[in-house]
Amino acid sequence: MTVLAGAAHLTGVAAAWGYNLGVKRTLASWLPYAVGFGLLPAFVTLGSPGQPWPPAWLIGAAALLGVGAHVTNVLPDIGADLASGVRGLPQCLGRRRALALAPLLLLAASALLVLGPPGPVGRVGWAALAVTGALSLAVVLPARSHPHSRLPFLATLAMAATAVALLLVRGTGPA
Repeated sequence: MTVLAGAAHLTGVAAAWGYNLGVKRTLASWLPYAVGFGLLPAFVTLGSPGQPWPPAWLIGAAALLGVGAHVTNVLPDIGADLASGVRGLPQCLGRRRALALAPLLLLAASALLVLGPPGPVGRVGWAALAVTGALSLAVVLPARSHPHSRLPFLATLAMAATAVALLLVRGTGPA
């Protein structure tokens, strides 16, 4: 492991600690997720032979995925969070606006993963983007009818799995 990979890892850990130590109660609640998730590709690539810095599209996709996961994870608990004094970004946006924001962030992450790498997208890339679009509906629709449903978070996990699969396929060439 290189010093840069270690620094990326420790910065991500510091972001997580910062979140737990109080950033989650502020409008900057999204920032530790963006930093932690965004640096994950850097940790991996900086620790690999040649120690390349990851491309910007990959860091952006990872950061968007993290922020989308944060917003989605908070959805079932917004009322309780507000009652306990948590005023993070999703809580301040309110349930309806947070519910609209979450799938947009996740779709943007997938779009970066599909369109960011050089070369043609191919059928697998477009199919993965279509799957992500369908899963984004699973984030929005159940949460509107059942405010405490965990289905939006589970759909977010499926979107993350799709993103990782897409990264593996697109990272090796045209899909």
